[in-house]
Amino acid sequence: MDDELPKEFDLIVIGTGFPESAVAAAASRIGKTVLHIDPNDYYGGSWSSFSLEAFIMLMDGRAKRNQDITHFQYQWHIPLEAEEEIQEECEAKNEKWSVSRLMLLSRKFNIDLCPKILYSSGKLVHLLISSNICRYAEFRAIDRVCTIYQNELLNVPCSRSDVFNTKDLNIIEKRLLMKFLTACMAYGENKFEEDSVEFRGQSFLEYLQKQQITEKINRCIMQAIAMVNEDTSFEEGMERTKKFLQSVGRYGNTPFIFPMYGCGEIPQCFCRFCAVFGGIYCLKKEITGIHVEENGNKVIVEVENLQTIQADYVVCSPGNITEQLKAMKEVKNHLSRGIFLSKQPLGGVESARNGGSTDGGVNLLRLLTSDGQREAICIQLSCPSGTCPKGIYIYHLISPSVSNDPATDLQPFKELIFPDLSFLLMSAYFTITSYNYEPFDTNGRILVTDPPFYELDYDLSIENAYEIFKKLYNDAEFLPRAPDPEEIVIEGEDPRALVENQLPEDLRAQLHELEMALDNMDVEENMNMNIRAVTP
Repeated sequence: MDDELPKEFDLIVIGTGFPESAVAAAASRIGKTVLHIDPNDYYGGSWSSFSLEAFIMLMDGRAKRNQDITHFQYQWHIPLEAEEEIQEECEAKNEKWSVSRLMLLSRKFNIDLCPKILYSSGKLVHLLISSNICRYAEFRAIDRVCTIYQNELLNVPCSRSDVFNTKDLNIIEKRLLMKFLTACMAYGENKFEEDSVEFRGQSFLEYLQKQQITEKINRCIMQAIAMVNEDTSFEEGMERTKKFLQSVGRYGNTPFIFPMYGCGEIPQCFCRFCAVFGGIYCLKKEITGIHVEENGNKVIVEVENLQTIQADYVVCSPGNITEQLKAMKEVKNHLSRGIFLSKQPLGGVESARNGGSTDGGVNLLRLLTSDGQREAICIQLSCPSGTCPKGIYIYHLISPSVSNDPATDLQPFKELIFPDLSFLLMSAYFTITSYNYEPFDTNGRILVTDPPFYELDYDLSIENAYEIFKKLYNDAEFLPRAPDPEEIVIEGEDPRALVENQLPEDLRAQLHELEMALDNMDVEENMNMNIRAVTP
């Protein structure tokens, strides 16, 4: 784009992560002029996706690093060169992987820095549909939801058909699970409220224990369906279980979906939406200064190699706020991340087949340490998700940090999913070092978004974007529906003609014949009226 920009905007957004992109899209949709800037040469910030080569360059410092991401380390578990270099068409023969061979397939990788899984009836899916942003993305259903029971991987049945078809539960356990799930769907109704009065104020675990369910069913519900801890309240546990069940069957047998080509597509969807409604984008531009005018009415932003620009408001990601504005620095949402490349799907090939997937699919597994005090989310991806080549599986581990060494933080979980390290091709670790910066008193003109949260979906990040938008434009609707291209009528066009053009050719011909017949009828009727008028 040209270096010369307008000198004034309604809103300047710095950083292209998910919450920043959502705010920019919402402001642009209601007619505000938006400038969206990112110092990086890619979209997404801490929420972006990379090819394998770009990811390795990020890890070893050859590419510019996001300030929010630290403590990088990675290791190859395969030779740099194979004895006989294998061409790309032989990629299915995974017994001879080498670093050089993987690098030849670099562009087939989309490696997420902050992967998420979406509930099919969750907040983000509803937002994507209601705003019509969903047309910019593709999704696929999650193939398996798993848990670990007695040191073995257990495929958790999600739908009614899964419950009756699974071989992991006996007939009694199937009936107990169906009875429990049916009761959860009735949660909130009057009859159920009467029956559940005695459990109010108790934990969800205590409620399950009084239902006389087996230990295996308890594990499935606590770790894979409700995804709660031992101290979770009865009310929260029921709500989370109901959320799970309400998403089942909407887009598949499991209640979750995953964006094709990685979660880095999600912020870009909102960026595209913003651009459609007039937002201007500018990458690879450092912010050298931000300050509020003395009268407090405008924010002045100094951009590297560009003129000074002013705006009514500035929304900034935590890693891009300038030093002079950091009145308070609070560590928040510290996340330890692990990324592993393997040549075997989760639980092995046989386990994947038992789960209904011959290629590994997309799998979700919630992990706990042996003492139950720490947890992690494991997402395993394969070729059909558009994130890696055939024969390779990407494992993402996410857990709240307890130290500055992500490898140490994730070691207990790594041991659970990789009992045999011989299948590992690469392991990488880093920390999303998220700081919550509270800027100096800026008269409400400068707002800072939250870093990524430890959550399965995007709920808290959506709330963060919504709250910021309402502080800026309280009376406006947050991301109202955008019209489809065929619904847009340019001034001077005949709307009826647009509708006709959408019809198949044969129906369009029939429509013209009917219109001609109606015109002839009108002509004949007018002639008859004229004849009657002149007849004495």
